Amino acid sequence: MDMNFNQLAMLQQLKAGIDRFRMNHPKFPLFLRAVSQEALKEGTLIEINVTTPDEKTYCTNIRLKPDDIELIEALKNK
Repeated sequence: MDMNFNQLAMLQQLKAGIDRFRMNHPKFPLFLRAVSQEALKEGTLIEINVTTPDEKTYCTNIRLKPDDIELIEALKNK
């Protein structure tokens, strides 16, 4: 697979953005690693809450099913 200059530049920008995110939020990658190693099993409830600066909140959740676990495992192995 040949990459052109634009694709290479885009990948470099993406990597710089990810590095910056990790510096700004150092505990988040550790949290994701712990969750992916210990908590992703059938029946686990994942809940996401978002609160905007003006205090508007959004909340949703999912309970992991066997198909979800299969997808997660397939993605881990890529």
